[in-house]
Amino acid sequence: MSRRAPNPATREPPYRAVPPHRMTAGLPERADACRRRVSVHGTVQGVGFRPFVHRLAGELRLAGFVRNGGGRVVAEVEGDPGAVAEFCRRVREEPPPLAEVRQVAIEPLEPLGARGFSIQHSQAAAGPSAPLPPDTATCDDCLAELTDPADRRHRHPFITCTHCGPRFTIAARLPYDRATTTMARFPMCADCAREYADPRDRRFHAQPIACHACGPVLRFTPADGTRAEPAEAAKALTAARRWLARGAILAVKGVGGYHLACDAADEAAVTRLRATKERGGKPFAVMCADLTAVAALAHPTPAERAALTGPGRPVVLLRRAAGAATGLAPAVCPGSPDIGVMLPYSPLHHLLFGLPPDPPGPRTLVMTSGNRSGEPIATDDADARARLTGIADAFLWHDRPIETPCDDSVVRVRADGEEVVLRRSRGYAPAPVDLPFPVPPALAFGADLKNTLCLADGRQAWLSAHLGDLGDYATLRAAEHAQRHLTALTGVRPRLLAADPHPGYHSTRRARRHAAGAGLPLLLVQHHHAHVASLMAEARLAGTAPVIGVAFDGTGYGDDHAVWGGEVLLADYTGYRRLAHLTYVPLPGGDSGVAHTRRMALAHLRAADVPWDPALPSVAACDPGELRLLERQLERGVGCVATSSMGRLFDAVSSLAGICHEAGYEAQAAVELEAAAITAWPAETGSYTFAARREATSAAIGLDAAPVVRAVVADLRAGVPAPVIAARFHRAVAAAVETVAVRAREETGAAVVALTGGVFANALLDEECARRLTAAGFPVLRHRRVPPTDGGIALGQLVVAARRSGDATTGAGHR
Repeated sequence: MSRRAPNPATREPPYRAVPPHRMTAGLPERADACRRRVSVHGTVQGVGFRPFVHRLAGELRLAGFVRNGGGRVVAEVEGDPGAVAEFCRRVREEPPPLAEVRQVAIEPLEPLGARGFSIQHSQAAAGPSAPLPPDTATCDDCLAELTDPADRRHRHPFITCTHCGPRFTIAARLPYDRATTTMARFPMCADCAREYADPRDRRFHAQPIACHACGPVLRFTPADGTRAEPAEAAKALTAARRWLARGAILAVKGVGGYHLACDAADEAAVTRLRATKERGGKPFAVMCADLTAVAALAHPTPAERAALTGPGRPVVLLRRAAGAATGLAPAVCPGSPDIGVMLPYSPLHHLLFGLPPDPPGPRTLVMTSGNRSGEPIATDDADARARLTGIADAFLWHDRPIETPCDDSVVRVRADGEEVVLRRSRGYAPAPVDLPFPVPPALAFGADLKNTLCLADGRQAWLSAHLGDLGDYATLRAAEHAQRHLTALTGVRPRLLAADPHPGYHSTRRARRHAAGAGLPLLLVQHHHAHVASLMAEARLAGTAPVIGVAFDGTGYGDDHAVWGGEVLLADYTGYRRLAHLTYVPLPGGDSGVAHTRRMALAHLRAADVPWDPALPSVAACDPGELRLLERQLERGVGCVATSSMGRLFDAVSSLAGICHEAGYEAQAAVELEAAAITAWPAETGSYTFAARREATSAAIGLDAAPVVRAVVADLRAGVPAPVIAARFHRAVAAAVETVAVRAREETGAAVVALTGGVFANALLDEECARRLTAAGFPVLRHRRVPPTDGGIALGQLVVAARRSGDATTGAGHR
């Protein structure tokens, strides 16, 4: 099609948006006129800031200009001193809805006798650029037009304005103009061009502006290619709804990539999707048409409703309630205490559910990433067709390219109403994180699981969108693209690199290659130190005093080459000391054996001197040959690695209690153990107790789980239900955290506790630890904007490397 070709008309010209005579009519000459240069830093590009300034100047009858440039928006205004002062105040205090003003610098200038106000051509940034806002859910004004038969954008699948729509996923680089986005291939029609150039219009300089006449085209194509529907959006959507209603799986091209969708009440469709996507037992997220549909699944709190309806529109983990979710197929989220729910965030999603007078269809859809498990989300149409055929029965797609993948974000709302981001992606990336101290231009490569990158300069850091697990070549390529894209959007050219010391990590190998190719220094930051530093940086701690960092996760490379994961560290940004940890037990098979949770249970039984009684669930789950092999492995230490991992202890207890003997996805055993504990939590179940002993070699406290394991076995033999065992175990872990923190405070004087690591994605443990520590008089740090999982570890790597980069000691980090 001819309109796919780039069009010079889409390039933003250095034009005067409103003729000077219209802006200056009646403007009196003033001898006391003043002129000011106003430089606004923050999230000010792609949010309608220049149109806002233009309208504000017109309202206050000021002359001058506004432009993007140098990582900020710069305006020069001239006129009545009172009006100039009011302009400066309102720029700071009343910015557009999507803007985030971080700093306003005002410089006095000599009046020039200027007449008129113009929007000037954007200037490329010489240094770090103003951050681009994340993609934002369709605003109320656009939704009103979408549903209005009299509006020319009625049912337009790509309706947007300066207050909503895609930004991050369509921008190739800054400055954010149409020519630097994937909309450059769509020349504006006369009507859209008129709106784009009119400062009184809500779409003034809205770069994704489009309509039925000039925008992207929506299509519906069966996977077998036999019956392609006409390209008209209405017919494509009608076909899509019809196929969903009769049990089909659709590949739906969204804002940041493809989804796989089916009716969430259709057990056969959900089961088929789970099998063909190779999902195992991992829960699916669902998209509900509206809050009424959400209420049929869970009972969200006001804070959870606010998260669901906010501009980021993340997947919100909602706790199942008695009597809820009756219309949800059992295969959607088996074994999970939560349901991941989101609301429509693009006009296409709203239309997919249908608008009156469309016939009623499914009100809740499974809406999961468009990929096979372990692969990155599909964004390119040809790639999606190649990878998703065989899973999807048909494709609902469009011809607007996606510049960078961006999966759905996942959040949980805590009991205190605070939101914690568990996966930071669409709607959140690339919003910057303010740093507590300036850093040199630096890049951190993150971990291998839930990989993200972090780029920083000065007092701001930018985390990439969630990239996934780096065990797949396509994901490694996606990480390389994300690095180039983030560099292009920020303008940061790193002079320092950081990575994890794990010798087998793909992220570390990438970092080494990049360091060698660019001739840059690379600093390796211990995994759990990076977790603690990430939380410290998010909380903007200066690092002048160390914290008691409780870093619980599944795996991390230790200084002694063991698998760490149950760590309590005395840490600041420059280093750490190991205060306490779970005592080591052998992990049969190393990382490759993590899925076999029953084997971890047997290793803990052996460490606790408990015989492998065939009556115990974990022992009964192993066949005789597996038992003999494990016995030889553990006796000889062959194929085993020592681990202090709290995540592996959760796995072991889950299997011991008979809940999960084989994990089909990461943390499945722990998730199901938490689900069991929730059912018994309101009762006074009592608690198990860890043994705490001072180690002779390191002076650290060894938290021995053997008494816990023996108590679990005693409860099993006494017929205690699994939910009570699960609750007692959770309380035991929280009590151990409190005990170690109190002892650490007495011995070191450290007063602040930081809870971090993937184990703290467990809401029950997170809340109980925080409750106990607060009652014991500790200020408690918990993650909010940066994930506690490995998805946030790159930030910690970066700040530690920045602090250590000028230090002669760059070893393991011990103090």
